[in-house]
Amino acid sequence: MKPLTSLSALSAVLLFIVVSLHLSPSWAASDSVYDTFLQCLTHRTRPSDHISDIVYSRANSSFANPLVIVTPKQESHVQAAVLCSKDLGIHLKIRSGGHDYEGISYVSDDAFFILDMFNLRSIDVNIQKETAWVQAGATLGELYYRIWEKSKLHGFPAGVGPTIGVGGHFSGAGYGNMLRKYGLSVDNVLDARMVDVRGRILDRKAMGEDLFWAIIGGGGASFGVILAYQIKLVPVPEKVTVFPVEKTLDQNATDLVYKWQFVAPRTDHGLFMRLLLQPVTSQTQKGQKTLRATVVTLFLGNSDQLLAITDKELPEMGLKKENCTELSWIESVLWWDGFDEGTIPALETLLSRDDSTNFLKRKSDYVQTPISKANLDWLWKKMIELGKVGLVFNPYGGRMSEILASATPFPHRAGNLFKIQYSVNWNEDDPELEKNYLAQVRSLYNYTTPFVSKNPRSAYLNYRDLDIGTSTDGKNSYEEGQVYGVKYFNDNFERLVKVKTAVDPNNFFRNEQSIPPLPK
Repeated sequence: MKPLTSLSALSAVLLFIVVSLHLSPSWAASDSVYDTFLQCLTHRTRPSDHISDIVYSRANSSFANPLVIVTPKQESHVQAAVLCSKDLGIHLKIRSGGHDYEGISYVSDDAFFILDMFNLRSIDVNIQKETAWVQAGATLGELYYRIWEKSKLHGFPAGVGPTIGVGGHFSGAGYGNMLRKYGLSVDNVLDARMVDVRGRILDRKAMGEDLFWAIIGGGGASFGVILAYQIKLVPVPEKVTVFPVEKTLDQNATDLVYKWQFVAPRTDHGLFMRLLLQPVTSQTQKGQKTLRATVVTLFLGNSDQLLAITDKELPEMGLKKENCTELSWIESVLWWDGFDEGTIPALETLLSRDDSTNFLKRKSDYVQTPISKANLDWLWKKMIELGKVGLVFNPYGGRMSEILASATPFPHRAGNLFKIQYSVNWNEDDPELEKNYLAQVRSLYNYTTPFVSKNPRSAYLNYRDLDIGTSTDGKNSYEEGQVYGVKYFNDNFERLVKVKTAVDPNNFFRNEQSIPPLPK
């Protein structure tokens, strides 16, 4: 399958299909499939559900090849969709936010149905118990906003992209800028509700601890349809501090990055310093390229407390109080989403589902030993030579090092200094441009091999990367799945396979990088 490089483009087409079908239904070549599926859904739901209002047939044959799109409004609609897809023998793909980097929730090489969860987005916050139930179709922005409505002193450790869907984010582990203080999203999940392959709704008690373990980091779409998660809220101070600091090579960026590797994973647990590395045009040498290092930070405290830490541990940043901004935690969410724009929009923008990303490719790695200055210099030369690909270093340590690698399917805990994200974006729908940029990011990934984890070379599930392996629904699915599975899950892969074999032995819930069952 060809990797998807335009999330928003396909999301827009999906939205167009749904909207246009409200106006002028067009069942195209899939009349019989649509009719049969609709009859099955009608049989399995109540007449008052008006099930035909949430079922759409393919109106645009150029959009991948979904035969039907289902947009459930009730949990029972999900149950019916699972059972009817099984009855028809049609592959069912599950979509919550549409942010999968390879788009595997809504593209496929075979005929399939899309179960789009965006209508199931309720959020019930209980401040007295410091918990919340959040449905899979809600976005992180909606979750943060609903928490803020109830309390200015609570938050939740999850991603910095407000339009990311909860279902995929949490089931793939979920991380954000509070992970050094509170761990991953799944380290703060208390319960879940899901529909299994038999159409049953299960909570944690009913599904058992093995299946619950699997869906908090192992990718929920391999095991069923996640309906909702119950999460534990975390305390945040009345004011937090953010700042960006930029250095180029002629401003000693290499010294900063080298020192950062020793400080960022070991400093105060409330301090998260993301490092962005990007080839840019030099401002001092005309016609030359340089490397820019940008430290983007969230500190769970005030600027005086922050400066006391950074002055001592990372003076290479040259951080001053005027570089720092103190704001509420919810405002910091907005700042992080658009820190390079210089303004903080209204809080209500957290409720927006608009996403401006066009074409992209991402890859991931883990660094366990600091990269020497000499090797950093070689890395900068390679990045400048390639010209487009950026790197993001996300520091671990803190709470991440205190949780066992086997506690959840996500294994990248103690011993990992930071995670690398390889990043390239472009706007033009140009096959040659795409070919060039994909070659660039793959070249840089190959170049960094000596600096990253080995045996396996680990990767992060939610930074989906089909380059590291795919599987088919056939006799070799276990061997194929093992290739990428041990990279995403290390020693936890085999336990995930056992859970999969127990709950979905016929591999109904599958995608190009799902957990395979054991061979029969």
